[in-house]
Amino acid sequence: MLLRTFGWSFGITAAGLALAGVLWGWKGLAIVAILSVLEISLSFDNAVINAGILRKMNAFWQKMFLTIGVLIAVFGMRLVFPIIIVAITAKLSPWEAVRVAINDHDRYEALVTGAHPAIAAFGGMFLLMIFLDFIFEEREITWLGWLEKPLAKVGKLDMLSVVVALVALLVAATTVATGVPLHGGHGTIDKGETVLLAGVGGLLTYLIVGGVSSFFEERLEDDDEDGADDEDGAEAGGAEPVAAKSGNGVSTGQVAGLAGKAAFFMFLYLEVIDASFSFDGVVGAFAVSNDIFEIALGLGIGAMYIRSLTVFLVRKGTLDDYVYLEHGAHYAIGALAVILLVTIKYDVSEVITGLVGVVLIAASYWSSVVRNRRLGEDSGQPDGDKDDDKAEVASGV
Repeated sequence: MLLRTFGWSFGITAAGLALAGVLWGWKGLAIVAILSVLEISLSFDNAVINAGILRKMNAFWQKMFLTIGVLIAVFGMRLVFPIIIVAITAKLSPWEAVRVAINDHDRYEALVTGAHPAIAAFGGMFLLMIFLDFIFEEREITWLGWLEKPLAKVGKLDMLSVVVALVALLVAATTVATGVPLHGGHGTIDKGETVLLAGVGGLLTYLIVGGVSSFFEERLEDDDEDGADDEDGAEAGGAEPVAAKSGNGVSTGQVAGLAGKAAFFMFLYLEVIDASFSFDGVVGAFAVSNDIFEIALGLGIGAMYIRSLTVFLVRKGTLDDYVYLEHGAHYAIGALAVILLVTIKYDVSEVITGLVGVVLIAASYWSSVVRNRRLGEDSGQPDGDKDDDKAEVASGV
């Protein structure tokens, strides 16, 4: 199970470190290894969130996430995206931005660092919306009931999460964004307008991608319910069950196309989440190296492990067994969103960012273990017997 899930990650790690050693020597190998660990530590909560969404998708789209999605994560977000940001913010042509990234490492670092306020505002607002929609939603199982239950009642107010997010953005734009230090420490600059625009962009991206995905998902559920009702009616009348029709007059044999649309937007949603998580890693990597290829290789190896961990969580049904893990991951997302907004002006160590996520995930995991033990004692069945009886969850990955 472990080798089958993490086999590709192990292989790519070996190949990547060997390539780094050949191209850049022992120093380059060490830098790539450090960047890989940095990416994994910063994105562990990303894997939990990914697993919660990936388990809703069919086998085809799960595999798409693990193939095309990996290419987007490794090459798109860790290699191409920073160059695009440099081209836009510095008003350079794409080819000039590539030339700077390859030949002028110091200038490339300065340009990416200069674009950080916009990157942090976009990613921070997107992640903040994920956290707020989770914390304001009423759910049967609560981790911190004293906090989540009152917030769920308040969350019944329409569009409350959008209002809270916009207030947070306004506060950030009028406080931390007003005196952003220039790269190298030579003076400050007002980035309030940039932060506002980028933050609204992150908010709109969340609403559009998440909203469209939810729309198609609800339509798919409605079609499934209609199909089940038609089959029950046919059986009650003594007739053979017939294929149910969707709203477009298409049989349920073709409803998979509608599921494909829902899964497609979930796929986009997952990629934007990954992008938001990768922002701090890409910028923080410059503390270790300013070579674009060392950064891309190191963070890319780390991204592979996050994908493998996502698959592991889905296959093992971990989120069903440890019910507070998803809560802990969302609290970690909320903390990361706040940290991203704070880093518009202030430096926050990647160690702190990573530790916050790890501590919250670990705390939610331990709470889940305690809950399972308590339920096991109440039912009179030891936890070990439950684990023995539990089969691996079937999935498409």
